[in-house]
Amino acid sequence: MAINLFAVFFLAGGILYLDQFRTGLIDARIQALTTNGRMIAGALGEASLNEVSFAGKVNRLTLDTRNIRSVLRRLAVVTDTTARLYDRDGELIADSRVLAASGREIIFEPLPPPNQSGQVQKFYENLYGYLADLIPVAQDYPLFPPKTAVTIEDFTEVAEALGGDTANVIRQTKEGRLMITVALPVQGFKHILGGLILIEDGAAIDDAVKSAQVTTLIVFSITVVITLLLSLYLARTIATPIHLMAEAADKVRLGLGRRVEMPDFSDRQDEIGDLSTSFGKMTVALYDRMDAIESFAADVSHELKNPLTSLGTAIETFERVKDDETRKKLQDVISSDVKRLDRLITDISAASRLDAELSRSEGEIISLVELIEGVVGLYQNGFGPSDVAVEVEISSQDIIINGVPGRLGQVLRNLIENAISFSPKNTRVLVRVSEDRDTSGIDWVQMDVEDQGCGMPENKLEAIFNRFYTERPKAEDFGRHSGLGLSISRLIIDAHDGSIKASNRLSPDGSIIGARFSIRLPKNTNRD
Repeated sequence: MAINLFAVFFLAGGILYLDQFRTGLIDARIQALTTNGRMIAGALGEASLNEVSFAGKVNRLTLDTRNIRSVLRRLAVVTDTTARLYDRDGELIADSRVLAASGREIIFEPLPPPNQSGQVQKFYENLYGYLADLIPVAQDYPLFPPKTAVTIEDFTEVAEALGGDTANVIRQTKEGRLMITVALPVQGFKHILGGLILIEDGAAIDDAVKSAQVTTLIVFSITVVITLLLSLYLARTIATPIHLMAEAADKVRLGLGRRVEMPDFSDRQDEIGDLSTSFGKMTVALYDRMDAIESFAADVSHELKNPLTSLGTAIETFERVKDDETRKKLQDVISSDVKRLDRLITDISAASRLDAELSRSEGEIISLVELIEGVVGLYQNGFGPSDVAVEVEISSQDIIINGVPGRLGQVLRNLIENAISFSPKNTRVLVRVSEDRDTSGIDWVQMDVEDQGCGMPENKLEAIFNRFYTERPKAEDFGRHSGLGLSISRLIIDAHDGSIKASNRLSPDGSIIGARFSIRLPKNTNRD
């Protein structure tokens, strides 16, 4: 609100302080006085020619005649200005404010017009008067001589007029009222006969300036009221929602409450609505992450307790048993539990770092075919068992996606190794890549990893992605897998805005002939 009002006050203060309107009025009055003075001076010059005889004899021209005084008074009344006429020597010979017969000055004051302003106008006029009284009268102009001053020394511009120049001076009374004077030479037969000075009271200018500034105050007041209302509106529609969201964010930070609901302004079609939606999604994601961490900690505790309990029982039994064969079996159990603990701790450490690493990693453009061929090439060159073949079937060589190559390669290795572990001897694992476009026009890449094993229970197709869940072949040693591989794979694919699911491969008669893991990732159509 203060910032909004500052601009309004600064603008209004500049208008009242610079006062360009006043300067323009003064310049206009000087031009008008100069024009009127030239007409009066010309008329006086022509009147002086009456002193020339019809025979053509030219006497010494003079302005000190009754006719010229009469012309001066009549013209001064028409132009509504005070006029004074000086002879060549600088002596005052005529004054429009003095009666010819009595020699006394005519003093009059015009009556003010009837006051037709309303209550609002009166209020602002009184306010303007009060503010004007607080500001001392600035003596920017020379002081106007007193009423008794009529000599050329009091009005130096007359001396310039007697020299043939036109001059004007702006003066100021002690009360601060402007007085404008313009002096011009009076000529006859190209001779300077005297000097004419016109004097105008600047009260009309002050009244015009006052009227304009009172209007400015009225407009300024209306603008202030509108600005205040707009500021309050903005405070209610912008500042208040942001304040509510900030309070809710502080509650989330301090952990006040199980789940703090963020204020919902999503129905607003503006930036506040977008911010509210983003805050809401961020808060839900944060709470989901906290729940996942809590659940992960509980699962880790449970999984670590099993081998630790088995290890402790085996050690206690080992101390009491004296039979060498039984001791040998207990040693195998202890060794197996230690290896299982090592695998669990390694996989748990990798899983706990996964979220942080994915959040810091920046995606890059990846050729999916090159990535798949690089991973499959390891298994084709002796990395995997020799009795299970790993093959690739690709629909197109030109498939581009965006992601983290290392993590996507980790997912592919997990799925291939998982397929190999379920595959009988002399079978194959097939990695198939195809392209697809959904109904909304988005291009997708689908990658399937298929084996020829025993498949999976239909009621476990989703559970196998849970942490520490294992569904291993009977011939496999217990504890060889931690049950985190598929869970980590789903986390990685979700971070790439994709999806992963499991299904069984069926023969035409409906029997299970293997398992299939399908990954869908968005295709990158922008190659720049």
